[in-house]
Amino acid sequence: MKRFLSICSVAAALFSGASVYAASYDVVIYGGTSAAVTAAVQAKRAGLSVVVVSPDNHLGGLSSGGLGWTDTGNKAVIGGLAREFYHRVWKHYDQDDAWRFQEKSSYGNKGQGNAAIDGVNRTMWIFEPSVAEAVFDGFVKEYDIPVHRDEWLDRKNGVKMKNGKIRSITTLSGKTFQGKVFMDTTYEGDLMATAGVSYHVGRESIDTYGEEWNGVQVGVLHHGHWFKTPVSPYKVPGDPSSGLLPRISGEHPGVKGEGDHRVQAYCFRMCLTDHPENRVPFPKPEGYDPDQYELLLRVLATGWREGFRKFDPIPNRKTDTNNHGPFSTDNIGMNYDYPNASYERRQEIIREHETFQMGLMYFLANDPRVPDDVREKFSQWGLAKDEFKDNGNWSHQLYIREARRMIGEHVMTEHDCLKTRPTPKPIGMGSYTIDSHNVQRYVTPEGYVQNEGDIGVSTKGPYQISYQSLTPKKSECKNLLVPVCVSSSHMAFGSIRMEPVFMILGHSAATAAAIAIEKGQAVQDVDYDELKARLIKDGQVLDYNGPIKQSKGISLKTQPGVTLDDSKLHQVHPWTSSTSSKDYFERGYLHDGNTDKGRSDLVFKLKAPAAGEYEVRFAYPEHGNRATNTPVTVRSSNGESTVKVNQKKAPGIDGAWHFLGRVQASKGEEIQVIISTKGTDGYVVADAVQLLPVD
Repeated sequence: MKRFLSICSVAAALFSGASVYAASYDVVIYGGTSAAVTAAVQAKRAGLSVVVVSPDNHLGGLSSGGLGWTDTGNKAVIGGLAREFYHRVWKHYDQDDAWRFQEKSSYGNKGQGNAAIDGVNRTMWIFEPSVAEAVFDGFVKEYDIPVHRDEWLDRKNGVKMKNGKIRSITTLSGKTFQGKVFMDTTYEGDLMATAGVSYHVGRESIDTYGEEWNGVQVGVLHHGHWFKTPVSPYKVPGDPSSGLLPRISGEHPGVKGEGDHRVQAYCFRMCLTDHPENRVPFPKPEGYDPDQYELLLRVLATGWREGFRKFDPIPNRKTDTNNHGPFSTDNIGMNYDYPNASYERRQEIIREHETFQMGLMYFLANDPRVPDDVREKFSQWGLAKDEFKDNGNWSHQLYIREARRMIGEHVMTEHDCLKTRPTPKPIGMGSYTIDSHNVQRYVTPEGYVQNEGDIGVSTKGPYQISYQSLTPKKSECKNLLVPVCVSSSHMAFGSIRMEPVFMILGHSAATAAAIAIEKGQAVQDVDYDELKARLIKDGQVLDYNGPIKQSKGISLKTQPGVTLDDSKLHQVHPWTSSTSSKDYFERGYLHDGNTDKGRSDLVFKLKAPAAGEYEVRFAYPEHGNRATNTPVTVRSSNGESTVKVNQKKAPGIDGAWHFLGRVQASKGEEIQVIISTKGTDGYVVADAVQLLPVD
């Protein structure tokens, strides 16, 4: 459990109002995350005095807290101190004695960078939590960086400001730190908020920044983290009067595209092992209640067996185990008040998450109601004895996927991530999928349980992150930099929020701080050309012109006639959005998961721009797992006709379009293309439809 402040030990200092410690530095960094460490190292390299004031006892945040299966995106754009961190991880695993419970050869080259590209600076992107923490502690020791651990900002009276600048911060123990430039590197943004800087919590509406994927996502289903088979949410199945099962909301989920207060679900990234010598059986947590998992039993009763899908293997026969499926480690809907909550309330939320998740694993491994095949497999796993030794082998860091997000000089949105507009003053790059986990579990109008909020939208290659998303509005604070709770929308943060990116932004923020201090400037006035030159010199990647891994996301604007993409459909249940295949139009395509056959049709509606004859075409990415007999119906005022499409084979027109037939239409007439899954023998996929005038 994430360690909480020792209130009793600091009460005297608080009531007396006297500081028991005071020191002055060029840069004061509040937070103990991976961004805090890279920022501190870069500040030291720039010749600045720096201090890290960390509420955590362990440095590294999620990177040392269990997230060892790094979410990288395109590794080519990870540079500077971030890349150096992963190089140091590689150096550790290059030693034979690093492999205690597994032969190095048996693990292979998982997670290792390209030797031809990196040369002697090889990288390793998958690692054990203890190894990551040792690397962070090694940085601190090597650069002689003072770190004050278990020091919590006094959020009522601990920030002193003058003339629009932070002069000092004081912790609950009474320690005061003066500085020229301050950084908030926490996942929560406590220093930023206490300093009076504007921020947002929750999802913006699609109208706030003109985004497509923000706001409530009712009817949008990605990743497979949803209920594919109908499951009753009621204690007595089908009987609303019996009340809801635990962990299902009775509130209306909201209207698609509108903003709300909800944040994506948190969980612990678990380091598990099946090695008998290192395995600790899942403990039964205090407050364990098996009734909390009744919904999971109903999911298992449908035949769902994907519980091990995200047991991602890290070295020494361990895992980075993450959420997967409709009911998993994500504690959906139990964190809404966390971002603005008091320390005491946050600790209650953390404990509840720990009890839920630890109890979930105990339940799966021990409860006799769990199907035998599932229970027997889970009982072979447990916590890793050699990880998180001071915390009962349980991670000390809850995965705060998002909390506060600053509203700064530039707000990063999906427009930046998708590169539909220029990004000003780039100081780093991201590339990971725009990714939001579910935010709520609700009851559908049909009376079934469903999850909402899960999003996975490809960025179609690396994108730039603006320096102005790290700076508050100048009128609010002139000497604060925020490289974690950056100025961004919910959607953009879904991609930015990856650990390598936080390290990149910490590095760049420290370089900007050095220039601001040298010139006696506000951080908003730092000369960008000078900042850019220094960043490039230090190995940061600010632009990318290399190859995109696959030729994806072809714009329909390049196609003739009237076209309609699957992303414009709103009633897609139970279809899933995907970008796994090689080629597709726009942002992806839909598939039926090869399940629930005949339950729901996809209906594309096209309007004829003028009277005349039209060819009707259908686009889909072919694959060997596709259905050979997908029924596709064209319906118009002249009637309807159905063809069976073999989606194992590529479409015949330009490798993109399958000819469905011709129709005669009047001006403005609606023509429907209906894709069915009834009776199909594989995955049914749909990407786009086209109405092409016949000359």
